Amino acid sequence: MVQDEPFAVLLADDLIDGEPPIIKQMVDVFQQYQCSILGVQDVPREQTRQYGIVSSVPLTSNIEEVNGIVEKPEPEDAPSTLGVVGRYILTPRIFHHLENVRAGAGGEIQLTDGISALMQEERMIAYRFSGTRYDCGSKLGYLKAMVALGLKHPEVDVEFAAYLKSLK
Repeated sequence: MVQDEPFAVLLADDLIDGEPPIIKQMVDVFQQYQCSILGVQDVPREQTRQYGIVSSVPLTSNIEEVNGIVEKPEPEDAPSTLGVVGRYILTPRIFHHLENVRAGAGGEIQLTDGISALMQEERMIAYRFSGTRYDCGSKLGYLKAMVALGLKHPEVDVEFAAYLKSLK
């Protein structure tokens, strides 16, 4: 389906509420830089083992040139606290690299390993997006997302807020 076009990857366990939507933000960055883009945010150092972590050099206040990426490093081994959070715009060349990647962290083929190989031949940008990220891979993160978005939804916000108040 992708053929020879750049494409977006949105991992379902990360819900990001942003205006404009994060993918629109990243498409705008892609239009400027014409290279693969990783959506990133700072994460607590003790949580680096839950993310792909990049090493990078700042270009602007929210855009960085990526020079390395490591999948789920231990906090003491992490090159930074800049974690990839489930939003990517990738060039189709990634498929060549994924075909050649061997199982990595967790015994799985890791997108991070393909990205690391792609960086050897193409520029890679990390984009610090504007918006709120909810980790829906955890029960608590999912509940936080549903409450926050429910309270913003114009069809149910008032009734939902009243319901939440009634719970105490």
